[in-house]
Amino acid sequence: GDLDKVVNLLLSLSGRLARVENALNNLDENTSPEERRTLVEKQKLLTQQHEDAKELKENLDRRERIVFDILANYLSEENLADYEHFVKMKSALIIEQRELEDKIKLGEEQLKCLTDSL
Repeated sequence: GDLDKVVNLLLSLSGRLARVENALNNLDENTSPEERRTLVEKQKLLTQQHEDAKELKENLDRRERIVFDILANYLSEENLADYEHFVKMKSALIIEQRELEDKIKLGEEQLKCLTDSL
């Protein structure tokens, strides 16, 4: 459960940080100083939150290694390999699921825009 939450948190923060950085990079000379300052503050906050989330992931990885070491005493090599594969695939599938959800959302937004333009 913690793995799901931490991976989703990292993905969410990474996406939000990327959007803010893109907005900052696309500011023109007509942008008000207040708007620029707001984006910079948001970037700093998201950067700190992302660093905190990476620390959570590192702690989770340490816990995972401890659990793996404990299970190594009780499971056969085959079962231990299955467990290790499960944990690795779970993270990969969470990331893939998030990417697919983002693509679906983008597709729905594009479809709405196309429908509205007709």
